[in-house]
Amino acid sequence: MRSSVQEIDIGQVVRQSGIAASTLRYDETRGLVQPIDRNGLRRVYATSVLQRLSLIALGRAAGFSLEEIGSMLGDGAMPGIDRPQLLRKADPLERRITRLQALRDGLRHAAGCRHADHLQCPTFQRLMRAALRRQRRRGDDRGRTSP
Repeated sequence: MRSSVQEIDIGQVVRQSGIAASTLRYDETRGLVQPIDRNGLRRVYATSVLQRLSLIALGRAAGFSLEEIGSMLGDGAMPGIDRPQLLRKADPLERRITRLQALRDGLRHAAGCRHADHLQCPTFQRLMRAALRRQRRRGDDRGRTSP
């Protein structure tokens, strides 16, 4: 006998969340979501799975690993969101946003630059040097040496 929990089958979860069934099944294998029952061959979930999937999507978008997301979601109905962990993730995002904004501004400048040859533009040259520095740092971070 089924409980009084509102239920939703896998097809409805897919339609309402926009998440592919394969992703939902993968999240299930990782322990991030669990069906509450089966209706024939179809998985049945509590409607609260939609909120859980929203939290997983938010965590993925913020750059959290599935392990980190899983530890914050826990096994219970209420997630145990680690606020200090959120702050630790926010700082690298802020740095990335700053870099992307500078890149956007550089591209906009280059698009409307008065120099016929972009290589003669001091602003475009700064953009190229900054890109090379970032590439070197990424190479150093991976244990490679730059030529």
